Amino acid sequence: MKTVSRIITVLVFLGAVFVPAAAKESYGINLEGVQYPFDVKFFEFDSQGHRLKMAYMDVQPAQKPVKNILLLHGKNFNGAYFERLAKDMQKANYRVIIPDQIGFGKSSKPLPYNYSFHQLAGNTRALLRHLGVDKVTVLGHSMGGMIATRFALMYPDNTPELILLNPIGLEDWKRVVPYTTVDEWYQKELHKSAEGIKKYQQTNYYDGKWKSEYDRWVDLLANISDSPDYPTMAMTQALTYDMIFTQPVVYEFPLVKSRTLLLIGTRDRTALGKNLVSDEIKASLGRYEQLGKKTAKAIPDATLVEFDNVGHLPHIEAYERLLPPLLEWLGK
Repeated sequence: MKTVSRIITVLVFLGAVFVPAAAKESYGINLEGVQYPFDVKFFEFDSQGHRLKMAYMDVQPAQKPVKNILLLHGKNFNGAYFERLAKDMQKANYRVIIPDQIGFGKSSKPLPYNYSFHQLAGNTRALLRHLGVDKVTVLGHSMGGMIATRFALMYPDNTPELILLNPIGLEDWKRVVPYTTVDEWYQKELHKSAEGIKKYQQTNYYDGKWKSEYDRWVDLLANISDSPDYPTMAMTQALTYDMIFTQPVVYEFPLVKSRTLLLIGTRDRTALGKNLVSDEIKASLGRYEQLGKKTAKAIPDATLVEFDNVGHLPHIEAYERLLPPLLEWLGK
């Protein structure tokens, strides 16, 4: 009996030591199981030989909307991170439309597909037509700022107002950064880790400053990598990196006809390929305290609002500072 008792004790001890930690939550590449802040609908359409589904949230105000506003997400995000802004826009009596671009979030990730800013802007315009929306204020963050700019250039009559929230593409990186092939981007995406994602965002988005509330966006990206379909998403991410690098909008800012608001966190240091250049060149890239002013001069009807000591995501990092000037400009 003593022997049996010892065995049981040992087994209990081992169980206490080796009980596995709660399994890391993993998601499909279309974010199956991820709850968005508003009801998600899907716009189905044909593009480049694919039948695609574009996820979107359509947030309606209680009364007839004074305006429609379109929120376009960045590359490493999806429409869900606009939750707080969308709720306040809804309270201000705006109809808020928040798509996940094709290749991102809950939307289809087709391969092969020619990912271009023209195509993504065209997809977005098709969604608006589907919803019966003609004129819209377009707000784009990060990569979404590049899509928003292309949208305004392609559809000036439908874009009376353009808002660029720490957009990327304010400089042409390919002039000084060596080219990274799609295959090289693909390999990098396949080997992403939570630690690597956090390090990138901490260095570029927040200039070294980090809060625990930012972890959710790292975890979301990291947990997708466990999906058996992740290689498909890795390739769509590689193709969209190539899109960003090879399709600059910076030279066309003088052609923008929309009334434009630039909302710039000046601590932002985002720039593609900084790890591939000398320290001297690296120090000159992603200087948003300079890029905001330069862009405001390039766009004919632009207003610049800068947020000192704020990084790449003012709507996450300093929302209380962002909302008042945004609402003031929209009300003019």
